[in-house]
Amino acid sequence: MKRIIIFLILFVIISMLPYRLNAQNKNNMYRIAKIKVDVNQLEQYTIALKEQMNTAIQLEVGVLSYTVMADKKDPSSITIVEVYQNKDAYESHISTPHFRKYKDKVKDMVLSLELMDTELVAKIKKEKFN
Repeated sequence: MKRIIIFLILFVIISMLPYRLNAQNKNNMYRIAKIKVDVNQLEQYTIALKEQMNTAIQLEVGVLSYTVMADKKDPSSITIVEVYQNKDAYESHISTPHFRKYKDKVKDMVLSLELMDTELVAKIKKEKFN
């Protein structure tokens, strides 16, 4: 588990080195969530997660993005990279009805949860890619 976190952090740092931070994303909040899901409830968890994410992206201006990954060797080990406009947007997000619904729905599916607030060092991406 620690190796995955270290690898993810190094990957993010290395892939973002060439990027220059601009004024509007200096206040963004970046959080990594490491979630271990009951393997027997993985499909139901994924449905609930996608529903929550889609609703948040559609309804909340301050929720900027989610990237969800599963460990290839253990699909029940989920990593989510979350980006919020700022800490206030995150605080608002966790008090919304759709987020509370998600938390209630998955409470017996999630075996462990580790949250890690991070600082953006750099970011770069291709504008168009397949």
